[in-house]
Amino acid sequence: MSRTPDSPTLEADAAAADTRGWELSTAGQPLDPLRWRALLVIAIAQLMVVLDASIVNLALPSAKADLGISDADQQWIVTAYTLAFGGLLLLGGRIADYVGRKRMFIVGLLGFAGASALGGIAISAGLLFAARALQGGFAAMLAPAALSLITVTFHEPKERARAFGVYGAIAGGGAAIGLLLGGVLTEYFSWRWCLLVNVPIAIVAVALAVPFVRESRASGAAQYDVAGAVTVTAGLVSLVYGFTKAAPHSVTESAHWTEPSTLVWFGLALVMLVSFFVIETRVPNPLVPMRILLERNRGTSYLVSLIVGIGLFAMFLFLGLYLQVVLGYTPIVAGFAFLPFSAGIIVGAGLASQLLPRVGPKPLMVPGLLAGAAGLLFLSRLQPDSSYATHVLPAMIVLSLGMAFVFIPVSTTALHGIGHEDAGVGSALINTSQQVGGAVGTALLNTVAVAATTAYLAAHAGSGQSRQLVDAALTEGYTRAFLVGSGFLVAAAIVTLLMLKIGKNAVAEDDDVPLVHVA
Repeated sequence: MSRTPDSPTLEADAAAADTRGWELSTAGQPLDPLRWRALLVIAIAQLMVVLDASIVNLALPSAKADLGISDADQQWIVTAYTLAFGGLLLLGGRIADYVGRKRMFIVGLLGFAGASALGGIAISAGLLFAARALQGGFAAMLAPAALSLITVTFHEPKERARAFGVYGAIAGGGAAIGLLLGGVLTEYFSWRWCLLVNVPIAIVAVALAVPFVRESRASGAAQYDVAGAVTVTAGLVSLVYGFTKAAPHSVTESAHWTEPSTLVWFGLALVMLVSFFVIETRVPNPLVPMRILLERNRGTSYLVSLIVGIGLFAMFLFLGLYLQVVLGYTPIVAGFAFLPFSAGIIVGAGLASQLLPRVGPKPLMVPGLLAGAAGLLFLSRLQPDSSYATHVLPAMIVLSLGMAFVFIPVSTTALHGIGHEDAGVGSALINTSQQVGGAVGTALLNTVAVAATTAYLAAHAGSGQSRQLVDAALTEGYTRAFLVGSGFLVAAAIVTLLMLKIGKNAVAEDDDVPLVHVA
């Protein structure tokens, strides 16, 4: 029987011809001679995606003033991106598996550049929110392709640990780098350049991806779970909008948690998310195969990523606002104030990648999560006149080092032993859990912060609206959000301690993921 050009057998033949003469791994698999150059390209793209979730945080006061965005709606600048990103990542990972990881990597880069340009020229809040959502949609194509390219390119355990070390450093430190870059661009150019800067970066990444990144895809028929993508995205948007509806919009209001209009959105979110999991158990090619999610160690890793996203991601938003609005820092000074966080993540990621094969993930993750919780708890003690050197800096260092000891083991454990067919969706689930957690956490903690601020102002209504009172009220809101975030990290530590069972020997094994190249 003749073979078609798309048959898995021909793909295997092409892969075999393409890899003759290559150095072999200890498991006898070919080692791509361009793998480190490919990692450089992937790192550039991943840095762009990660920092874009935070780069607008320091530009937020300027964008709010320019476009007339309210405090209650300010979180949409962040959550429009993270919601689209997290909601579509699973579909993006599955498309990358079957259409081609390199192809979707390049499509994602080009689309991301176009959406960034649209946001940079936005003339209204609605257009900016829409552009941010479009950015998130293309990031959902780009990010899982990037991570799964690492999975199918690096096979030696030490090399893979090093590659994930780079990825983890970017995943953790990119947010702080985005804050620094956002501060520089906002102060010396305009908040709009926080979006426009992605255009040249994406073009450079595409130019390097063409020669250095090899195409790979999963075999088998391509089937896409559109119903699953629609229900999960609708559920997440409803959940976040419910949090937005719950926030008070003036000092005369309290939080609207039990209002019918709020409960309707929470109810819709529940229906959509339950429907999503029902669909996943019935469709032939689900976005989230239960074999991935229900494997104990992988499922625990995804759950921990989700909880960490809820507790941690909003920290950048509120600390950036505290530094600029309360302490009066300029955007660039506030950006430099976040540099120790980035440095701590990079140093910690290097240590974690070295320790992981020796001690396993749990001895790193539990102390790391508790350290992160301690850092947020320290931030919850801030006052309107707190010193950066004595209050913000120590908390930032403890928090960053702790999180570095979480990001590396989570990524490695979540992808350990995963088959080639599920590399894309498995990679997407890591990012999905983080981004969904970040979106939900930002919306939830923004509501907590706004409610605490308005309650403080209402309690001191007779004092007049002085600058000191406003600063005290804003600080009350930010610190309340830090305190709640700290509780989520403690919960993540408990989940890790009780549920994670993978040991150091398993982490050190070669995962033996088949490499399929397509000429």
